[in-house]
Amino acid sequence: MRRVDRWITGTQARRLLSHPPRPHAVDLGYGASPITAVELFTRLRHVRPDLRLTGIEIEPRRVAAAKPLERDGLDFRVGGFELPVEGRPVLVRAFNVLRQYEESDVSGIWDLVRSRLAPDGIFIEGTCDEIGRRAAWVTLDAAGPRALSLAVRFGSFDRPSDVAERLPKALIHRNVPGERVYAFLSALDAAWLAAAPLAPFGVRQRWLAMCRSVKADGWPVLHGPSRWRLGELTVAWEAVAPDGPR
Repeated sequence: MRRVDRWITGTQARRLLSHPPRPHAVDLGYGASPITAVELFTRLRHVRPDLRLTGIEIEPRRVAAAKPLERDGLDFRVGGFELPVEGRPVLVRAFNVLRQYEESDVSGIWDLVRSRLAPDGIFIEGTCDEIGRRAAWVTLDAAGPRALSLAVRFGSFDRPSDVAERLPKALIHRNVPGERVYAFLSALDAAWLAAAPLAPFGVRQRWLAMCRSVKADGWPVLHGPSRWRLGELTVAWEAVAPDGPR
């Protein structure tokens, strides 16, 4: 979760800073422990000190357990994808939530959450493993999905495509020949193997070379080396979007 928090504060600070006073963020489906919501609140407040954050869970007992952690700007509520908050949030993060649903449910859930966003708001929906080695998320705005981001811990994978096990629900069953996300992950693996001579200089240098290579090959890679060196890679959604219903 800290990987996506770091990405938010690193790439979305402008969005947070340009919003009117007291912008609202939501951690949707924070789980059995509210610590992820507390950490997101703390990090976002470094960027925007007047930001408010609401942690939302469908299970009342989880909300009751989180209530003692409330403070100025941080609260917890029972709810779901309808986002029971006042106004429209500039940021909604939902991690390891949609994996419990059917792939056919995803577009409707995306649309519901997006309909609740501020005009310039974003919805970040993804999946990570339990110890932070691998994560992947989709960034959506009012117009729909915009990008897929991958984040890995250096030294925790053999090939970049190992992150496929943590693809968001919309893509995890699409990692098969003929699908765009499969082609993208295959391109990463090929570039990773081609960069093997850089292995003696460390995994980070090899990862940077891989990112430069796939971008040079025409993949619509977003951001640049300052994010790549953290083990991240973001690509425009159209490069990995599903080809149709399954």
